[in-house]
Amino acid sequence: MSLRARILNGWLRWTEKTFLARASDPAALRRSLEFKARLFFHAPVGMAQVWRDLAGAPALRIAPNAGAGPCHILYLHGGGHVFGSPRTHAAMLATLAKRVGATAVLPRYPLSPEAVFPQSLDHSVAAYLALLDEGVAPGDVVIGGDSAGGNLALAVLADVLERGLPKPAGVFCLSPLTDLTASGDSFVTNADADVVLPASRMSEMKEMYLRGHPADDPRASPLFAAYAGAPPVWLAVGDTEILLDDTRRLAERLTAHGVAVDLSVERDLPHVWPLFHNLIPEAKATLDQLAAWIAAQTAANVPTR
Repeated sequence: MSLRARILNGWLRWTEKTFLARASDPAALRRSLEFKARLFFHAPVGMAQVWRDLAGAPALRIAPNAGAGPCHILYLHGGGHVFGSPRTHAAMLATLAKRVGATAVLPRYPLSPEAVFPQSLDHSVAAYLALLDEGVAPGDVVIGGDSAGGNLALAVLADVLERGLPKPAGVFCLSPLTDLTASGDSFVTNADADVVLPASRMSEMKEMYLRGHPADDPRASPLFAAYAGAPPVWLAVGDTEILLDDTRRLAERLTAHGVAVDLSVERDLPHVWPLFHNLIPEAKATLDQLAAWIAAQTAANVPTR
């Protein structure tokens, strides 16, 4: 692990984890991440960001000024289903889209507690179908997400499979939240080691999202969903995260259902570390790996002559 990553871990434990453990107002959580994203996360030059309508709501479209290939990354941001926005994750997606030569689309899905489950999931599915209705081929779409956004990305995949809809080329998740029942051992064993997420607040955020809906519903906890026939899935998580077992057990379930899985468990990196691509080399390396994987999945759908 780099010296910069060690410093970042200490800073996150002292500032971010302390803030998340104390903040109870969703508006305060939202303002905080928006401010920090503007301060620390910066997109590369040569990338255009434009708001557009997608499935009846705003979405942020990010693409190289020089033009993008056919690949589209439909990305669902994290934030515990309560905070975060396309703006907070725009720099990371601009960095990824530039590496792939792709267009990234980040829907503004409805947040809790204002929105009731499954509104955010339904909107995410609608956003995917809207891209297809616009003429984007499903084989040119990769769905991604981090944390709660990873939860939504996997739930979208399960919904697509269950309804027999056209499948995307692949799905990728960064530190995904897959089990809202919090039954993984790492939720307890990594409670102190995790430098970002306070385990003590997860039940509160879960209740804001579910409003009493059963946490073991596969649409809420995609760890329990069926994935037979799914396209390849790429997963990354840090070994000190409380969500470590959410990712490891999901990889096992996907493999059992015959899905091709790429799993990366990184040593002592913080929750969704690729957000810090401006700060630590490990983030850049992970985005490089992910970009190569996305390019491989979409290229596999190009017909041979």
